Amino acid sequence: MRMSHLNFNHLYYFWHVCKAGSVSGAADALFLTPQTITGQIKALEERLDGKLFKRQGRGLVPSELGQLVFRYADKMFMLSQEMLDIVNYRKESSLLFDVGVADALSKRLVSRVLETAVAEEGQIHLRCYESTHELLLEQLSQHKLDMILSDCPVDSSQQAGLFSVKLGECAVGFYCGAPLPEQPFPECLRHRKLLIPGRRSMLGRTLLNWFSSQGIQPEILGEFDDAALMAAFGQHNNAIFVAPALYAAEMQGLMRVHQVGQVDSVKEKYYVIFAERMIQHPAVQRICHTDFSGLFSAQEIQREPMAEGKSQA
Repeated sequence: MRMSHLNFNHLYYFWHVCKAGSVSGAADALFLTPQTITGQIKALEERLDGKLFKRQGRGLVPSELGQLVFRYADKMFMLSQEMLDIVNYRKESSLLFDVGVADALSKRLVSRVLETAVAEEGQIHLRCYESTHELLLEQLSQHKLDMILSDCPVDSSQQAGLFSVKLGECAVGFYCGAPLPEQPFPECLRHRKLLIPGRRSMLGRTLLNWFSSQGIQPEILGEFDDAALMAAFGQHNNAIFVAPALYAAEMQGLMRVHQVGQVDSVKEKYYVIFAERMIQHPAVQRICHTDFSGLFSAQEIQREPMAEGKSQA
């Protein structure tokens, strides 16, 4: 005869024992006595007509039946937690928002995007983490992050439950300190050492493809995952480096570097990636519904007059 219903309290205690690896560990987590936990597990075993655990040393491990039940229980209780998170979004006075930022992205542009998430009337507690796209995507899949800002999208057909929205893109410029190259751009890339984003990043791979299409074989001094570190290193080591053309005038004024060229066909792209469970999060909604075209618009690029011998690609 089929079971008409299941006691979810029994299943919940079983789930905790599996995660803790012992009855005592689960009892501590649930603030219950071990005898209570044991009684609940026995009741569940009677309902399922089979043993859920077997001894391994001093601990407990799920039996074959237990492994099967745990897989379903894990999905059920993780989904229930996601549901509660969504329901409670607008009830909490301070809402935690964990964001991962791909290290290859310009931090100035990322900062402008994140300003949208922290509305004045809201109580968002923002926590930012920086790493590679791959590691951030793994953390997002494990529910350790709420959202990612990255330079490439996610394939929803390969990453079930994850979605990406393109926020914008901007051309990249090539910069260096004094003395300026004697050759025009892009010929100067053959004669001075170059710094580029790591080839693990989308921009790094796009630049390498562009060099190949132009027949340029630059002397690459280094690859940097961190955009700010690349700019600082290039500034003090007489190397040409890459940065968003959006901030050409500002970089030339503050960093005392000069733009030697700009490639409009090579773009630094910005995507927001989030899990389905975060669709109703107010910070995610604000970012996804904001028009960032002005931020990435070429009209905001204020370039100083190019020195003699410079040209655009």
